[in-house]
Amino acid sequence: MTYTWSFPGVALITGAGGTGIGAAVAKAFAAAGCGRIAITDINPDSLQKTKDSILSSHPATRLVVEAGNIADESFVESFMDHVIRDLGRIDYAVNCAGVLGDGVRSTETTTEAFDRINNINYRGCWLCSRTELKHMLSQEPLPSHDPSRLPQRGAIVNIASQLGIVGRPSAPSYCGSKAAVIALTRSDAIDYSKDGIRVNCVCPGVIETPMTTYNQEVTDRLRPAIEIAPMKRMGKPEEVADTVLFLCSTFASFVQGHALVVDGGYIIN
Repeated sequence: MTYTWSFPGVALITGAGGTGIGAAVAKAFAAAGCGRIAITDINPDSLQKTKDSILSSHPATRLVVEAGNIADESFVESFMDHVIRDLGRIDYAVNCAGVLGDGVRSTETTTEAFDRINNINYRGCWLCSRTELKHMLSQEPLPSHDPSRLPQRGAIVNIASQLGIVGRPSAPSYCGSKAAVIALTRSDAIDYSKDGIRVNCVCPGVIETPMTTYNQEVTDRLRPAIEIAPMKRMGKPEEVADTVLFLCSTFASFVQGHALVVDGGYIIN
């Protein structure tokens, strides 16, 4: 038996621009030998940076790169069709796109702010996952790294949050959107197990990304969560990416519907 990671299929990552979790996941797939990768992000400039980074280290990688809004159903459908047309299939889908809230209570939250968070964090994740599942259902399974294990038709990892499991002051819209992602993950895991598709999610804690460090007010708002966690530091995007790749790989062949927390121990303290 070999313990080398193997990704012979096609990886698709949303929210893959810049230096956040999605970009780290895309780069990790390339580093692990996945030769066909599709990436999208709403920001074309940051998406280009991820493309350039992958190709500078792994020039043989076949990439599909298209900027767009994953909360837009027509874009999601056209992007996924583009991936199938150019790369042939979707085997590992990682839905990373998301936004933070403004740090206010429900009575100070506008309907517009609530809709923005949920349209991206939950609706966008659902739109992507639904379309990924449709394509996965139509393709033949890939063999496992270990012939004694069942082949898998596809693996989806949704990025939720530790705040989908526990509450936090002044974050009702965000917490609700991420709890919805966890519930979506569990329901889809039940529905598509019989089809050889695994659906899991990762629940990061405070991770050192542009979204959490772009201004001092956001960093200060998140600092109590850093201090509560036993490890007392922000996580690195690469630490989340490693977890995502494990869940996509056939090493996780019996992991289904799980919300895997990567938070330095925050929710146990």
